[in-house]
Order: sequence, then C-alpha cells, then structure tokens
Amino acid sequence: MTPAVTRMKRALQSTTGSAMVRQTAIIGDRFMLPSAFEQRLRAVCGEAIAIRSRQDEWPDAPIEHGYAVPGLEGLKEYFGAPDGVVDFVGDAEILVTHLAPLPRSVFARLPRLRLVAVARGGPVNVDMAAAREFGVLVVNAPGRNASAVAEFTLGAILAETRRIRAGHEALRAGVWRGDLYRAALAGRELSELTVGVVGYGHIGTRVVTLLRAFGARILVCDPYVALRAEDLAAGVEPVDFAQLLAEADVVTLHARVTAKTTGMIDARALARMKPDALLINTARGPLCDYDALYDALAAGALGGAMLETFAIEPVPPDWPLLRLPNVTLTPHIAGASLRTVTRAAEQAAEEVRRYLAGEAPLNPC
Repeated sequence: MTPAVTRMKRALQSTTGSAMVRQTAIIGDRFMLPSAFEQRLRAVCGEAIAIRSRQDEWPDAPIEHGYAVPGLEGLKEYFGAPDGVVDFVGDAEILVTHLAPLPRSVFARLPRLRLVAVARGGPVNVDMAAAREFGVLVVNAPGRNASAVAEFTLGAILAETRRIRAGHEALRAGVWRGDLYRAALAGRELSELTVGVVGYGHIGTRVVTLLRAFGARILVCDPYVALRAEDLAAGVEPVDFAQLLAEADVVTLHARVTAKTTGMIDARALARMKPDALLINTARGPLCDYDALYDALAAGALGGAMLETFAIEPVPPDWPLLRLPNVTLTPHIAGASLRTVTRAAEQAAEEVRRYLAGEAPLNPC
C-alpha cells in the first residue's frame, strides 16, 4: 500500500460515521464532457459528494506543453492555467480532470485536495513527485480509448491495403481509377498479409483480437509482456523487432514512448522493412524519425504510411510528408469516440466511489 493511500484511509477513518459531504470539482472539456462525469458520479456516489464543474475549450484550442513554460516542467501536456485551476478547485477534496495542469505550485496551494482522477491513460498533466510529496492520490483511466484506437487502426489498414484512400482522392480530383483493377495495382486482403504489432498493451491486444477475425498472420513484438494463451492458441507469433520488420507487410505501432522506443522507426528500421510494406502509427509521434520516413517513402523504399500522431501538433502546413501521395494523415483522432468519454467517466467515478468507501484504488499512478 502506498503512503498516499495510507494517508487517504486515515483521513477517511477520522470522518467515519459523519454525514460530511465531500466537495468535488470536475474540469472537463469539449471532448471529456463534465456532464458525463457528473452523471456517472451521481449514479455511484449519490449525495455523498457536492459537485461543481467547468468545461474548458480543448480541442477547439490547442493543448500546451510543460517544457515551454517555467514552473510547468514536470508536465508533458496540459490545457489551461494553474491559477485558474486553483481558483476553481478551491476547497475541493476531489478533482476529476482530463487536462488541467497540476504542477507543484498547484498542489502547494490546494491543501484540502486529496484525490485526483485523471481521465486519460497516463497522468501527463500532473507532477507526480509533487503529488506524492503533498499526499495526494492520483489515479488514471488506462484503456479508456483502447477499443476506439484499435478499431481506427483496422480502418487505417483497410483504407490503405484496399486502396480506399487512393480511389477516393482520385474521384475527388475527377479521375476514375479503373486501373486499380489491374493485378499489379489491386489491393490485398488481410487474410493474405502478415501484420506486425509493436506493443501488446491495452490497444495492441485489442488490435490482435480484431486482426484474428480477418485471418491475417500476426506477429507481436513486446519484450515486457507475454502473449495471452488465447492468442498463442490462435497462432499469433511472438517475435523480436528485427524479425517483425523483415516479415511484416503491415507494421502497426502501439508502444509507449520511452527512452528505448523514441525514434525506434529510424532509417535502420525502415531499411529492414519490405519495400512495399505499410507503416501505421496511431500511438505517439516520437516513435518515428519523420525525416527518415520521408526519405524512405519519397524514394519508393516503403510502400506507404498512415500517420495519426506527430511529434509536433498541429503539424506545420509546409511539412514535407503532407506532399507525398503515399501517405495518409489524420489529426490525432483515433481515440475520439463517444464510448471513450463514457468509459473514462465510469473509471473515474468508480475510483471516487472506492476512495469514499476507504477501498484501495484500481489504478493508482
């Protein structure tokens, strides 16, 4: 049991038997709607909490990065200003948020705050060292968008392998691509392809499940996770990174960004891939060396790429990859489903319920 959880339990024990209503603040946005969280919190916590909520402007206004602002260096990405968070949260004991910035200065000014539920897969908007220092328990919502991203990944693979994007772009330009029926240009079915899945976490495992229904040969590279028995029984093959790159017709990335995975798709990795292979990145931009990727695609050393996330967002309008005909790009929307919102609300509300009941958290950070 962590020190933060121990402190939480002691605080709860001191109020056992009282009818104290716990002050709860919700800072959502135009994706993670505060109303969705309030509805779910009411359903599981009833009158035990008093709720106030605020809706920020993301994604209509861009996300920010901690490295660019003094005092926020411990945050990877966030939305809003620390002073605004302090003013809104005030005397609340519980905060449910998506992107609100929580650097050390915020924790220092909110002495009554004891639980932060971050409605995303990682607490990238929280200074975790400061949270521990001030005895604040932080929980997150792992897997909230796993199904959404996995489905998007399958859609991206099909759009490329079956020439959906190419046919669409031609028709929009007034060209009838009847030549796509030529054997040399016709799309390939997933049942005849080898798909390499890099990363076997919440999203990667879901991608594997969906791919199995198509009859594809599936290779998985994740040195930290063993394959599920059901996947092994279905013929899914655990392989190292080099073998996956060499044998896959489609390589789809689902790894976390770490010191080891940053730039893992570099010139050397691209040179190992088949010249007609397809690269899918619905994970994180820093996994790819985009200069090397551009060179491979422009030279015809790689068949194509579908990119959903980028090292810099929004991408610059003069970005060279935007000009290549064998690249499909989307604005980081793989996880943008309504079910992602309701699932995150369910996870956050359950964590609040457990906190109020003195139970251990499901997903402590």
